[in-house]
Amino acid sequence: MTLLINADPRKEIGKNAAGRLRKQGLVPAILYGGKTSSQPLTLKKKDIIEILKSETGENTIFRVAIDSDEKDVMLKEVQINPVTDELTHVDLIEISMDKPVRVSVPVELVGDPVGVKTEGGVVDFLLRELDVECLPREIPESIKIDISNLHIHQSFKVQNLELPAGIKINNEANTAIVVVSSVAEEAAPAPVEEVIEGAEMKEPELIRKERKKEEEEEQPKEKES
Repeated sequence: MTLLINADPRKEIGKNAAGRLRKQGLVPAILYGGKTSSQPLTLKKKDIIEILKSETGENTIFRVAIDSDEKDVMLKEVQINPVTDELTHVDLIEISMDKPVRVSVPVELVGDPVGVKTEGGVVDFLLRELDVECLPREIPESIKIDISNLHIHQSFKVQNLELPAGIKINNEANTAIVVVSSVAEEAAPAPVEEVIEGAEMKEPELIRKERKKEEEEEQPKEKES
């Protein structure tokens, strides 16, 4: 059953009006798509928080009731105050259930690689989300990747994915999602700066020696008595 939440058209816009809404437990929002380019709305903050905490999170499909009209929507963008963690603004996008949408889907790694268990390697998780295009009802909660057979120095790339029909990945095919690296590779590389600094420390001494040699050559030799 699709979740239904209520929304009210928002007549007042601006920072002061938005602040007053937040004090009432509401959050300013804008609905994009559909017949109009955009529509300012007011939502209940608790409704959006419940959606974000659900299993499908930001990829949740729900319906929003505006007056007597209901629309299928998804979260387009959620703005949160980085200092207070307060939900400050929400962008919604109207969708059609028979048209593909593009969303970010998290990657979930399954299994312990051979390269870690027996070869002393470590897992380097490079790409944690994938750009997925599919019908709204087919959006997966996550994309699971079995990495059990990966040996050291081996990687799992986008092109290695086996996905159900109807799901398209827009990331580059040769992009590595995860790689099993050696501990030496994971360790901090020999800093180039240290080598340069070492060279800089030796350079003045070298210059002094060269200058001393030049001075000795320039001094006139004493005549033999």
